[in-house]
Amino acid sequence: MSAAPLAAAAARARTLPAPALLATLAVLAAAAAVAGLTAGRALAPADVWQVLRGGGDATARHVLLQLRLPRALVAAVAGAALGLAGTVLQAALRNPLAGPEVTGVTPGAVLGAVTATGLGLAGWEHPAAVVVAACAGGFAGAALLWALAGRERSDPARTAVHGVLTSAVLSGLTAVVLLVAPGELGSVVQWLVGSTEGRVWAHWQLLWPWTLVWAVAAWLLAGPLTLLRCGEEQAAAAGLATGRARAAALVCAVALTAGAVPAVGALGFVGLLVPHLAFALFGADLRTALPGAALLGAAAVGWADAAAQWLSRLAAGALDADRLTVPTGAVTTGVGALLLLAVAHRGRGLDP
Repeated sequence: MSAAPLAAAAARARTLPAPALLATLAVLAAAAAVAGLTAGRALAPADVWQVLRGGGDATARHVLLQLRLPRALVAAVAGAALGLAGTVLQAALRNPLAGPEVTGVTPGAVLGAVTATGLGLAGWEHPAAVVVAACAGGFAGAALLWALAGRERSDPARTAVHGVLTSAVLSGLTAVVLLVAPGELGSVVQWLVGSTEGRVWAHWQLLWPWTLVWAVAAWLLAGPLTLLRCGEEQAAAAGLATGRARAAALVCAVALTAGAVPAVGALGFVGLLVPHLAFALFGADLRTALPGAALLGAAAVGWADAAAQWLSRLAAGALDADRLTVPTGAVTTGVGALLLLAVAHRGRGLDP
């Protein structure tokens, strides 16, 4: 797998006007949602189209409208949230390796949700309680990174090191919680990998308003974030209060991640790689890069969810195991790792 075709495609796409690029990405994200609706095992694509036209039996309508449709919508919005969170983090910290997964935000949100569940304070049948616990954990993880970085917060390399250490500590604590309460938490292992399985309208009703509010907040920070990407001294010379702007950006990124994690789990590499694609396509102006990152994240998770369903269908048929499912997080992690290795192998670096 080579990174050269991706780089060439990005270079060609960048010559298009930003509105045309955004429209293309919107179509790609919508196509991913349609693919997710038709990829599952319970209904054939012909049955899906029949229901969408207003026909179909009661079982087909229930599967499509109560199971597959909310799953596809949750995947899209959660992907958009993670793409936005990663872009905000990379811009605010001026670090191409910054992402919710490696800055303590995602591991903290996972730890908060898992701990609250183990203590009986929240349950997976009550998504709102999990969101609150994930928010608390995400902010705690970000605060831990902020405290460890100390005076070196403006140094991207050192911040990245502290972020990896923070994430490792929080992931270790999550493992301890799972060991202490295996009976109660064993069922969330797939969620820890990242999964859209079993997402229903309750998840969607909590996720979209939260994501919309913080997406608007992220877009309002586009100007300060663009200045922060230029460097600390340049931003300060332009009159920006860099400390306040960076703190506001981190709050926004943590909130976006904490809203997505209870819905889809710890999806790997989405918040890390989507920003690179967004910057490659839209350049340094966050006013267009942020909407682009949201659409790219929605498309990435949507197509990963569809691929996971297709792989589950193939594996179930080949192994004669009806309950075998491939989690979406396994697809995002596998594809993301391959892309990261390809870029590293080509020696092109990761600078957005």
